[in-house]
Amino acid sequence: MQNIEVLLNRPTEYANVTGLSTNFEDAHRFHQSLDEYEPTPLHALKSLAKSLHVKGIYVKDESYRFGLNAFKGLGVSYALNEILKHAPEAKHTFVSCTDGNHGKALAWRAQELGHQAIIFMPQGSERRRVKAIEQYDAEVIVTEMNYDDTVRLAAAYADEHNYYLVQDTTLPHAATVPKHVVLGYSTMIVEALAQMPVKPTHVFLQAGVGSMAGGVLWYLCHRFPNELPFVGTIEANSCACIYESVAQNTLISIGGTPYTLMAGLNCGEANPATFPLLKAKCSAFIKCSDEFTVQGMLRAKNPVAGDPAFSSGESGAVGLGVVEEVLSNACYHSLRQQLRLDGQSVVLVFNTEGELEDE
Repeated sequence: MQNIEVLLNRPTEYANVTGLSTNFEDAHRFHQSLDEYEPTPLHALKSLAKSLHVKGIYVKDESYRFGLNAFKGLGVSYALNEILKHAPEAKHTFVSCTDGNHGKALAWRAQELGHQAIIFMPQGSERRRVKAIEQYDAEVIVTEMNYDDTVRLAAAYADEHNYYLVQDTTLPHAATVPKHVVLGYSTMIVEALAQMPVKPTHVFLQAGVGSMAGGVLWYLCHRFPNELPFVGTIEANSCACIYESVAQNTLISIGGTPYTLMAGLNCGEANPATFPLLKAKCSAFIKCSDEFTVQGMLRAKNPVAGDPAFSSGESGAVGLGVVEEVLSNACYHSLRQQLRLDGQSVVLVFNTEGELEDE
């Protein structure tokens, strides 16, 4: 049985029906203005690429971002900057739902700017992720609900108390801030392309609600309007809301309490602001079992001779794990062809988080 499933797609024109911002330069300039800013590393896995018979494999390592061990600070910091333009002197309370990294980033930035954060987390949230948020003096509330229902609870709480909801998925009456978050994520790909010696032929992106994937893809669409790389999203097969929404040609909700080791991807409803873009412009939608992110974590720690080692967490390693499996396992020969992976391929993946620290 194959544990990687792919839904191929023919990219089409996209009319930006949800009003995504193209102000990429503004977001990048803002990030560059932060004291903590420096471009995160891009690892060239030359030996692995040679062993897998492709031209290149590159990993953009977001475990270094702002000292937060994950990429989420990019979206949060830019979104808060846009919010505070309208009330820079007031003290605010920011509310969000998180599986871990987004809430940690919001708590960090709120504390740094002298504001308060209240973070809701879904049922089953790991204690290490709770403590990582609490270290920034945020209030953490772990619910008995799944991620998507906890998002709605956080939104209702923020509305009831007149607080700011800072979420990376669009909700009724809360569409502007998530788009700022999505735009903030584009800095990752701006940096990566500047660091790469050649243009990637393939870009594989983790997708929970699809906001990070949307932010990166949206920039790629503007950087390469006539020759977009092959872009694929990767989800956990237990909660592949984007894959299933494309397959059914309508936004669907996974529902229930699905489990995946990849906590940051344990989302059952796609972001309505980025889903139309993903559906129009991605070349493939991929879902897989957790074993491949475990393989990716092990490869990051135990690189092929001469390649750099790096820290990669459960949600960060799946791109590398899937790419290596598809390129090395004979069972996936036809899938390699479908994904157009060959000796001239230059693959870019994102290590969106490092490993969690032990308590």
